[in-house]
Amino acid sequence: MSIPEATTVRLRPLSVVEENDDEVLVGDPETGVFITIPAVGGVVINALLRGATLEETAAEAEAFAGEPVDIPSFVETLRELGFVDEGAPDGGSAEPEAVRTAPIQARRWLAGVRQEVIRPFFGPVAWAVYAACAVFSVAVFVTRPELFPRPAEDAFAFGDIGLSAVLLMPFSMISMALHECGHWLAARAIGIRSRFGVDRRLMLLVFETDLTQVWAVPRRQRYGPLLGGMAIDAVVLAVLVGLRLLIHTGVWSPPETVDATLAVWVFVKLAGFLWQCMIFLRTDLYAVMVNALGCRNLWEVKSLMLRRAFGRLTPEQAAELDAASPADVRAARWFRWVWLAGSLGVLAWFAFFLLPVVVVVLEWAVAGVALGPLAWQFWWALLCTGLLLGQESLAFVLAGREYVRRFAAWRRSPQ
Repeated sequence: MSIPEATTVRLRPLSVVEENDDEVLVGDPETGVFITIPAVGGVVINALLRGATLEETAAEAEAFAGEPVDIPSFVETLRELGFVDEGAPDGGSAEPEAVRTAPIQARRWLAGVRQEVIRPFFGPVAWAVYAACAVFSVAVFVTRPELFPRPAEDAFAFGDIGLSAVLLMPFSMISMALHECGHWLAARAIGIRSRFGVDRRLMLLVFETDLTQVWAVPRRQRYGPLLGGMAIDAVVLAVLVGLRLLIHTGVWSPPETVDATLAVWVFVKLAGFLWQCMIFLRTDLYAVMVNALGCRNLWEVKSLMLRRAFGRLTPEQAAELDAASPADVRAARWFRWVWLAGSLGVLAWFAFFLLPVVVVVLEWAVAGVALGPLAWQFWWALLCTGLLLGQESLAFVLAGREYVRRFAAWRRSPQ
């Protein structure tokens, strides 16, 4: 399509971030769509955002690149990406919907707390405190190993296994909510917004904070939002471990139920904290690693390189791998094997943190069910077991929906 050179093109409020000497990261924070383009593309977009005509933009781009640049073709590409403000039918500005990144997710970006209010909590001094909290917890676990969680015991705060099991669900949900709030607050500290959602990792239900807008800021500023959840975890865990240390050293003598409840919280928080360390599950530390290495699509490139290693790469996938960024290819050379071996780490995590709890609950539930439906213990066992396994059941449902969509897409694709 021909575009008069004297016209201007109205773009959406895009962000343009220099990633290296040759590339810029451009995107629309409202829709969450970001792409990497050559540096000359950033020159074109910045000119258009200033209101320059296509003729003026072409002159700037040619001066930068040292050769003519096909501006009309580039504008068409921006239009296909949704970066051109097409306007609403009533003449106003259209409000496109953000790209969904989780099966269950809020539609609008959440701001809330003002940046100047929350910024001190994620400054250099604050991060030093968060690191000290993590070191403190590790030191206590090393010097007082009896305070390290024993899931088969510490997961149950009361003599009633059923009641203890039921309480694990709100404890876990509150713990996850605090973690995600850490991401949100850290994002607000650098002036970006986020939104909450629900997803799964394997067969576990997880809360999720969409930090897509973090790509609109320079790379060095992204670490705060990415690590904000673990910062909150470190503080909460240090407080819980510190309180238990006071009890076990005789400084504080509360009722036994207080120590038992604190033990449950330590178990839940430590399990969540260690989960985030498993980079092969796209956890917080995976995002930190991707940002540090300058990767664009490491997860997909890792899969493609594994398929190539096992001789299952199609010609289309080979072409996609050839077009992958060098940073992704370099990282995928070793990360694919880390991901492949990661199943052992997941199994170890399940075996230590979840399996003992499940075994205790199932043994208790079987004893209750064996009494028959005329006994109240029968129904109490079914209720408690169902509530405890509710999150995993929803994760199974989400997994089923995902596989159904993949199968439907496969059936629609040309064979």
